[in-house]
Amino acid sequence: MKQIAKIKMIKKNPCPYCDRAKTLLDNKGFSYEVIDLTDNQDELDAWKTKTGWKTVPMIFINDTLVGGYTDLKTLADEGKLDAMVMG
Repeated sequence: MKQIAKIKMIKKNPCPYCDRAKTLLDNKGFSYEVIDLTDNQDELDAWKTKTGWKTVPMIFINDTLVGGYTDLKTLADEGKLDAMVMG
Protein backbone atom coordinates (compact mmCIF):
# COMPACT_ATOMS: atom_id res chain seq x y z
CA MET A 1 0.00 0.00 0.00
CA LYS A 2 1.31 3.43 -0.93
CA GLN A 3 1.66 6.33 1.49
CA ILE A 4 -0.73 9.07 0.39
CA ALA A 5 -0.36 11.57 3.22
CA LYS A 6 2.46 14.04 3.63
CA ILE A 7 4.01 14.03 7.11
CA LYS A 8 6.03 16.94 8.43
CA MET A 9 7.70 17.36 11.82
CA ILE A 10 9.01 20.57 13.35
CA LYS A 11 11.79 19.76 15.83
CA LYS A 12 14.78 21.11 17.70
CA ASN A 13 17.64 19.55 19.64
CA PRO A 14 17.82 18.21 22.22
CA CYS A 15 14.33 16.75 22.07
CA PRO A 16 13.75 13.18 23.25
CA TYR A 17 10.10 13.35 22.15
CA CYS A 18 11.20 14.35 18.64
CA ASP A 19 13.53 11.35 18.60
CA ARG A 20 10.70 9.06 19.75
CA ALA A 21 8.38 10.44 17.06
CA LYS A 22 11.03 9.84 14.38
CA THR A 23 11.53 6.27 15.64
CA LEU A 24 7.79 5.59 15.58
CA LEU A 25 7.49 6.91 12.01
CA ASP A 26 10.61 5.00 10.92
CA ASN A 27 9.28 1.77 12.44
CA LYS A 28 6.03 2.27 10.50
CA GLY A 29 8.03 2.74 7.30
CA PHE A 30 6.54 6.19 6.70
CA SER A 31 8.45 8.89 4.88
CA TYR A 32 8.38 12.35 6.44
CA GLU A 33 9.98 15.77 6.27
CA VAL A 34 11.88 17.10 9.26
CA ILE A 35 12.28 20.83 9.77
CA ASP A 36 15.01 21.29 12.38
CA LEU A 37 14.72 24.71 14.02
CA THR A 38 17.40 24.15 16.68
CA ASP A 39 19.28 27.29 15.66
CA ASN A 40 16.29 29.31 14.45
CA GLN A 41 14.29 30.45 17.48
CA ASP A 42 12.49 33.17 15.48
CA GLU A 43 11.04 30.64 13.03
CA LEU A 44 10.18 28.26 15.88
CA ASP A 45 8.34 31.10 17.63
CA ALA A 46 6.50 31.84 14.38
CA TRP A 47 5.33 28.19 14.17
CA LYS A 48 4.23 28.34 17.81
CA THR A 49 2.23 31.50 17.12
CA LYS A 50 0.74 30.09 13.91
CA THR A 51 -0.35 26.78 15.46
CA GLY A 52 -0.92 27.70 19.10
CA TRP A 53 1.28 24.69 19.95
CA LYS A 54 4.00 25.50 22.49
CA THR A 55 6.24 22.43 22.40
CA VAL A 56 8.11 20.28 19.88
CA PRO A 57 7.70 18.12 18.03
CA MET A 58 4.87 19.62 16.04
CA ILE A 59 3.65 16.85 13.76
CA PHE A 60 1.53 17.58 10.71
CA ILE A 61 -0.31 15.17 8.44
CA ASN A 62 -1.33 16.83 5.17
CA ASP A 63 -0.61 20.23 6.75
CA THR A 64 -2.98 19.58 9.67
CA LEU A 65 -1.39 19.64 13.12
CA VAL A 66 -2.04 16.31 14.82
CA GLY A 67 0.00 17.24 17.89
CA GLY A 68 3.22 16.03 19.44
CA TYR A 69 4.73 12.62 20.13
CA THR A 70 2.13 11.46 22.66
CA ASP A 71 -0.66 12.40 20.24
CA LEU A 72 1.10 10.53 17.42
CA LYS A 73 1.60 7.49 19.67
CA THR A 74 -2.07 7.53 20.67
CA LEU A 75 -3.12 7.60 17.00
CA ALA A 76 -0.79 4.66 16.32
CA ASP A 77 -1.99 2.69 19.36
CA GLU A 78 -5.62 3.20 18.34
CA GLY A 79 -4.92 2.08 14.77
CA LYS A 80 -5.85 5.49 13.37
CA LEU A 81 -2.41 6.59 12.18
CA ASP A 82 -2.17 4.00 9.40
CA ALA A 83 -5.59 5.03 8.09
CA MET A 84 -4.63 8.71 8.11
CA VAL A 85 -1.36 8.10 6.28
CA MET A 86 -2.23 5.23 3.97
CA GLY A 87 -5.79 6.27 3.14
